[in-house]
Amino acid sequence: MQALILAGGFGSRLQSVVSDVPKPMAPVAERPFLEHLLDHCVQFGYQEITLSVGYKAELIIQHFGETYKGIKLNYAVEKEALGTGGAIRFALENSRPESVWTILNGDTLFSCNLYELHSFYKEKNADMAIALKRMQHFDRYGLVNCDADKRVIAFLEKQYADEGLINAGVYMFTAGLLQQHFENYRKFSFEKDFMEKYLKALQVFGIELDGYFIDIGIPEDYQKANIDLR
Repeated sequence: MQALILAGGFGSRLQSVVSDVPKPMAPVAERPFLEHLLDHCVQFGYQEITLSVGYKAELIIQHFGETYKGIKLNYAVEKEALGTGGAIRFALENSRPESVWTILNGDTLFSCNLYELHSFYKEKNADMAIALKRMQHFDRYGLVNCDADKRVIAFLEKQYADEGLINAGVYMFTAGLLQQHFENYRKFSFEKDFMEKYLKALQVFGIELDGYFIDIGIPEDYQKANIDLR
């Protein structure tokens, strides 16, 4: 089990409450938020994790070093911001095309069962599996629509919804999936330029999973995380 955590975010919307550190290093319950993410991976037996870093990468590297609770840590250091897609493509450049990776956003924690996501990915013979979270009364996230077989058929723009499934920012796919579509060092959005653009051509499946969900990207939810995770 290998995981990649996108930890290169600047966190411009958090500057009013957190400054001078990469967004995943923002202190949450007196620990860097990234530690909460790594602890989640520890629970599911991940033996190697790559951290995609950029803005003030040295702070992350100095804090964590080469291992975390027995897990080997690697670093993919971007010299310039490549976007979410470019960051993934760059980080997985030297991986075997058939190697399966779990991708997590460094500013989002979804304590879902990653074994269940992996089983679903294999069962569907999917190009990509996405963890979905059911939410109520929200307008911060776009909706994800799936058909009866759980294949993703549409990503909808952000809008108010009484209830619906959102993309929780946890994915599973092989390294070769991006390698065959994009050159390395190219800047692109994983969500817009890959998932939405190639949705009809790929077998993308979504599974609704249970678990605590928080995205610390805005001050209100950052403060909520400090309460919830204490």
